[in-house]
Amino acid sequence: MKILHLLYESKGDYFGIGGVGVRAYELYKFIGKRHDITLLCKKYKGAKDGVINGIKHVFCGIESNSLTVALLSYALFASIYVRLNGHKYDVIIEEFSPAIPTFLYSYRKRPLVAQIQGFTGWRYFGKYNPIYALTLFVFEHIFPKLYKNLILVNAVTARRLNLPKDINMAVIPNGIDETLLKAPMGEDSYILYLGRIDIHTKRLDLLIKAYEDVYKSYPEIKLVIAGDGRDMEKLNTILSGLDEKIRKNISLPGWVEKEQKLEYLSNAFIVVLPSQYEVQPITVTEALAAGRAVVVSDIEELEAAVKAGLCVSFKSGDYKSLAAQIINLIKDTELRHTLGRTGRQWACDYHWEKLSADFENFLLTL
Repeated sequence: MKILHLLYESKGDYFGIGGVGVRAYELYKFIGKRHDITLLCKKYKGAKDGVINGIKHVFCGIESNSLTVALLSYALFASIYVRLNGHKYDVIIEEFSPAIPTFLYSYRKRPLVAQIQGFTGWRYFGKYNPIYALTLFVFEHIFPKLYKNLILVNAVTARRLNLPKDINMAVIPNGIDETLLKAPMGEDSYILYLGRIDIHTKRLDLLIKAYEDVYKSYPEIKLVIAGDGRDMEKLNTILSGLDEKIRKNISLPGWVEKEQKLEYLSNAFIVVLPSQYEVQPITVTEALAAGRAVVVSDIEELEAAVKAGLCVSFKSGDYKSLAAQIINLIKDTELRHTLGRTGRQWACDYHWEKLSADFENFLLTL
């Protein structure tokens, strides 16, 4: 089967890579051995068409330091590419984003499936100017209903989008590398955030304020913020305003993967994801697989994990609540270890090889 996947974030991208890109690369580690995969990616400085990690990459769009320009140009050129070359593939997958209006929902020459990783809704208005926010809000509510085939990462998204019943749809969650399930469960003296450096969405400003409170009682506990993205400069500005002693306790190793990622996850004292919106974050599943105690915000998408006793939650947007949960886990060794054991057992069903088979089987039905 020849698969064309419109993937707007890829390894090496100036704007960083998040769960969308990680998910694609992990799934294709397995089904890429049986099928001919082409990733149609957003162009960035230095990007060159060719085979990367065993997968064919084609880059399109305009190189720009403006994310809006990069995304809109990608939407235009990706749409043109599909309309000119789509017939050469057996199935086309589009990573849906209202910020990337390809208008490919009307394409019918080959089976096309939109993969939807999340839902933002009214929260656009807290991040962007009113006109742009309204555009994204409208696109997010209308366009998914126009596709014939959908893959969702979380069932909550389907409910929020109020999708028609006749859409051919599958819910395929994010997974983990099985090596995490076998990693020794250590506990070094650091709190870990692992993911894209996005101040607004991930609320890294909130995490840093919470850490200031934690530091007052536990100065020996450090904070590691691992990842990359377009907000690195903003993050460094926030850090530069901290007391020097606290600043020295915070490290930024950048993007980590493979053995380095495994080491950070398996040895973290606590893993924190303070995001104000998510779908099914890969970092949380990975942290659970590594046997870590995890603190998440009390958003609807993560509610089930908290109710199942896999994580503890804090009041979204409240750094005092976040600090209190971190401090409680530092104090309560039994709770910390119970969460770790429960999480690891739950994560056994979410390895990428199994999920890639579900992904492949859905594509074969189209």
